[in-house]
Amino acid sequence: MSVLSIATSLQTQYHEVRRHTLKLVAPLSAEDSCVQSMPMASPAKWHLAHTSWFFETFVLERFEPNFKPWNSSYRVLFNSYYEGIGEQYPRPKRGLITRPSLDDVKAYRGNIDERIDTVLENKSLLNDKAADQLIFLITLGLNHEQQHQELILSDIQHLFWQNPLFPAYHKQPVTASSNDTPVKPLEWLNYEETLAHIGYSGDSFHFDNEQPQHRSFLESFQLANRLVSNGEYQEFINDGAYQNPALWLSEGWHWLHSRPQAIDKPLYWKKTNEKGWCTFDLSGLEALNPNAPVRHISYYEADAYARWAGARLPTEAEWEYAAKQALEKSQQADAQPSLVQLFDQAWQWTSSSYAPYPGFKPADGAIGEYNGKFMVNQYVLRGGSSITPKGHSRPSYRNFFPADTHWQYTGIRLARSQ
Repeated sequence: MSVLSIATSLQTQYHEVRRHTLKLVAPLSAEDSCVQSMPMASPAKWHLAHTSWFFETFVLERFEPNFKPWNSSYRVLFNSYYEGIGEQYPRPKRGLITRPSLDDVKAYRGNIDERIDTVLENKSLLNDKAADQLIFLITLGLNHEQQHQELILSDIQHLFWQNPLFPAYHKQPVTASSNDTPVKPLEWLNYEETLAHIGYSGDSFHFDNEQPQHRSFLESFQLANRLVSNGEYQEFINDGAYQNPALWLSEGWHWLHSRPQAIDKPLYWKKTNEKGWCTFDLSGLEALNPNAPVRHISYYEADAYARWAGARLPTEAEWEYAAKQALEKSQQADAQPSLVQLFDQAWQWTSSSYAPYPGFKPADGAIGEYNGKFMVNQYVLRGGSSITPKGHSRPSYRNFFPADTHWQYTGIRLARSQ
């Protein structure tokens, strides 16, 4: 495939991703788009601007002839964490950026889109030896924007949770949690000890933290065929697990009790007089579905539940090895379902700390800060969730968050040693 053909295809993909981001914020008012619910979250308006800043900073500044920034102040306002680019506006104060307005940010996005089109249609650039780098940076920018599409939804859900009216982001559920069929008893799938190849191997896009592919010895283990359900997690609560220090890591126990109101249930669970237990979703406050996978669980909660259940959390190597096997089997004509809910319900905590693979080297320059600088004090999650853009994830994808994160769509898949 010629570079010109790749650029044409990439241009189509670019506009699809960018339009989808605007579609996600369409139900929001200007007020909704400006507010920040906590330091770890960001206003929807900031997400809109930052994803455009990424293309302006890493693509246009390098490849656009006679580059001029749309607004020089945006270089600081919408720089997330790239020290190599320069100063950043403090993350906890993003909700104070009332100017530029939402309309101004949308105008900024439109301008960047037009200029990216011009770059992708510039045949002299595409015939240059740096064309591969141009294509890579735009592809990286699109995958980066898809990550922010998921963050827009999880951040707005956390924001609306703070509102006593419990407003719905959308009248129709946007998640895939509706299921009235009782869950079948959890099944354990067996995996023999093996020397597995872990990490990405292929020609398609992947993030730098998915490589190099390396060998990892796995002892024999078992993996649950599905995620832990709300109903099963209720049994954990009813058994007094949140009051039992023997189940919790020391930091987890401190996390439970360091808040003004001690944590005794998953985030977004609420007991009401009318409906009993409810959960707050993007479609509003709904009766808790016992058959749906439990979500919005911190690493501490996932680890405590696994201990209570007589199991453990899988390592990321175990998860990836099993997921790759499941995908290979699913392509066979007589395939029987094995692992389910891998990519479409909740990100799954692993017991693996987020660290570089053997031989990992970050890219040169500021773009090398994308993943590598966060390889400390975080845990790896695998899979994908009901709000992850379709096709964005893969078995080697490494998501990561601090152990106390529970506003993301995080859940539990159990493992056992044999």
